[in-house]
Amino acid sequence: MEHTITGKLNPITIGSVKVETPLFLAPMAGQTNHAFRNLCREMGDCGMVCTELISSQAIHYKNQKTWHMFDWTPDEQPFAVQLYGSDPQMMADAARLVVDEGATIVDINMGCWVPKVVKKGGGAALLGDLCAATAVVEAVVQAVNVPVTVKVRSGLTPDHLTAVPFARAAEQLGVKAIAVHARTASQGFSGSADWDIIRQVKDAVSSIPIIGNGDVKTSADAERMLRETGCDGIMIGRAALGNPWIFHQIAYELRTGLAFPSPSPAERASAALKHARLTVETTTIGERQAIFELRGQLTKYHLGVPGAAALREKLVYAESLADIEAIFEPYLSHEQAEYELA
Repeated sequence: MEHTITGKLNPITIGSVKVETPLFLAPMAGQTNHAFRNLCREMGDCGMVCTELISSQAIHYKNQKTWHMFDWTPDEQPFAVQLYGSDPQMMADAARLVVDEGATIVDINMGCWVPKVVKKGGGAALLGDLCAATAVVEAVVQAVNVPVTVKVRSGLTPDHLTAVPFARAAEQLGVKAIAVHARTASQGFSGSADWDIIRQVKDAVSSIPIIGNGDVKTSADAERMLRETGCDGIMIGRAALGNPWIFHQIAYELRTGLAFPSPSPAERASAALKHARLTVETTTIGERQAIFELRGQLTKYHLGVPGAAALREKLVYAESLADIEAIFEPYLSHEQAEYELA
């Protein structure tokens, strides 16, 4: 089947770390735990993954819940651990700790717009104070011997775009790559991403990769972002939820010009089950709590079969892995002519 979208996905280097396929899984709170990161990698062409954002303040005060987020394993390399906070010393100490625990890259969150993060001066709040932002960056860069990257938004508001001056300063301080979500903090996830800010950031730096983020859902989107912005890589977040093969799909279509075969209902159900089983195998918070947190992720696996709404309704009330297996296993047979919910 002909598919006219083609583009280049060249390997990139982030400091000493080579990323073979420059397609990145975005850090997402409550989503990018070990199980989901592993699944995206296993599906192919996810060149690099990142943990959920972790509070440097919580690490400093030894918050027990935070240790459950230290869920990475050596076989995930290369991977980034994302930290947020506004205190340079706390951020430096947290960076040293996660590197001691195996982090390949330390990523600084300057894009989260959630009020509980911003009100403490972290996340996107730093984009409103470039002196504070650069102080955090400098402290982290000097604290660790692995590459440091930063994820930013365009700025706080449309009238306060700071990604470009920040990128120039960060490059001078030794940051090895910057991911740009082309929305302002005030937008949240609303409206459309303005990719021109990615192009501006790319033009503003001279020696580090720029990774574009925002509204990439298809290979056509990826090709257009690469072409219009000149970015070196693409970061995908929400479009990967319930769709962990999106990285392989985009890479396949850009490389071959052919349409990627859409996963069957059985393949989608199998991926959802694998996601659930790996979550339970690797969680440190107990099966029941892990399932509660997982339910929202599993409802995003759209099987494309009759009764999908009823299936999602059942998932909302699942309390154990056995419940989830009972929901998805009827969809695993390729020979089943009818998909019906009991």
